[in-house]
Amino acid sequence: MQSPKENVTVKVKTVKKVLLGRVVVVGLAVAIQLGWLLWMLLRFSLEYSILNVLFQAVGAVTALYIINQWSNPAYKIVWTFVILLFPVVGVTIYFVFGRSKLTRKTREELERMHREVAPHLPRNQELLDEIYQRSKSVGRQSKYIADWSDFPVYTNTAVRYYSCGEKMFPDMLEDLRRAEHFIFLEYFIINNGVMFETILEILKQKVAQGVDVRLIYDDFGCVTTLPHKFYLKMRQMGIQCEVFNPLRPAMSIIMNNRDHRKIFVVDGQVGYTGGLNLADEYINQEERFGYWKDTGLRLEGEAVWSFTLMFLEMWNYIRHTTEDYDQYRPSVYQKAPFAADGYIQPYGDSPLDNEKVGENVYMNIIGHARDYVYIFTPYLILDNEMLTYLRNAAKRGVDVRIVTPDIPDKRIVFWMSQSYYQRLLECGIRIYQYTPGFIHAKSFVCDDRIATVGSINMDYRSLYLHFECGVWIYDSSVVDQVKQDSLSTFAISREITIDMCRETSWFKRVVLSVLRLIAPLV
Repeated sequence: MQSPKENVTVKVKTVKKVLLGRVVVVGLAVAIQLGWLLWMLLRFSLEYSILNVLFQAVGAVTALYIINQWSNPAYKIVWTFVILLFPVVGVTIYFVFGRSKLTRKTREELERMHREVAPHLPRNQELLDEIYQRSKSVGRQSKYIADWSDFPVYTNTAVRYYSCGEKMFPDMLEDLRRAEHFIFLEYFIINNGVMFETILEILKQKVAQGVDVRLIYDDFGCVTTLPHKFYLKMRQMGIQCEVFNPLRPAMSIIMNNRDHRKIFVVDGQVGYTGGLNLADEYINQEERFGYWKDTGLRLEGEAVWSFTLMFLEMWNYIRHTTEDYDQYRPSVYQKAPFAADGYIQPYGDSPLDNEKVGENVYMNIIGHARDYVYIFTPYLILDNEMLTYLRNAAKRGVDVRIVTPDIPDKRIVFWMSQSYYQRLLECGIRIYQYTPGFIHAKSFVCDDRIATVGSINMDYRSLYLHFECGVWIYDSSVVDQVKQDSLSTFAISREITIDMCRETSWFKRVVLSVLRLIAPLV
């Protein structure tokens, strides 16, 4: 047991670590730069009325520019409102942080990499034809993904569904131990602990055996969990490691765009994805916000090829390199036929274009639902299009149910999610809060036919600003597993009623209205 003096020492070290941490340092540096810029602009606009008039004119032009962009209407409304109300502050903040598109150089490089990778993705038209013969509406959903994300549908792939991280983790370790040729890992968050340290020990063993081990992590996602230049430590161990979009203490628009994907590939034959990052709370080795429920998938077979190419596309973008992609195909090290379990279609989403693949996959499922749609999401921050699709599905008699956390990880985002409850409940949608704790899963299941599991939250950042991934599944045994998990989750969750929403105080209603307005910026 620690003495009072030791407790004080630990607390002082913790406070010192936080104050000197990268989040505080970078945040303070950006705040100072922004504050200085705003102070200078405000000072001159007060001293020189012509400058104030100029900013009003610039604000009006900027508002027109925003309105004419191909972007989310809610995103445009909030920025137009801020810029016209506070021209000096609004215009300055918008040009520093508000533009959601990547810089021209970044976009050109990412587009070049995608053009290089895309020809290696098969069309698999015969499989699309098979799906069309079964169901035209389902076939059109699969065709959309193939046409607008370039990722095809496959068979010859076995699929395993996991209802929580602690069930998935042992299989991940076993597949890592079996690796003979290469291991590709791409994650938003990595944190030292039981999960990552166990994985790291295996990775070091594999490097010693000559296995090609590569790791990508998002710098913003890991800013509070990994030390600065963590990638150097990995490289010293023989693990090839790269950082996506490094966090720098300077005002930058590209800090909006993060790599939120979860990709795990072994020898091109086995792949994992879902909501799990590499940190202990995802496998409930550490308790944060009660019990942490997440979902994931294990693929074994031809569909893993899409995840391999997603990883390599990002890897070669970061390193400005290229390689022989065909050497990583599933068939290179697996000569026997793979098992099959329905139609499997991994897909990726990128902020570099105007096509919101993740959101459209979700809306296609909702729009074509006949009987039911069950949804898990940690965040429920909806644009008008998604809200309309959900409400219309319920109005035409579809059983729409949504599960969100009961114990939130971000209080403001939790309140934002709750601000949409009443409008959804009024149409007959049923909403549950996961009472054991925090649900981080991102999954849909529909009509005993279709499911999707991946990294894509139902919020603006996932749907519009981040690199994401998921798996669309049709006519597979996994669909029923996702459904059964949904039914089990409803049973242990608290159902929200419209009366609960109506009992909300007037003050909280005002706060929720403001939060809905700024939701696209959070």
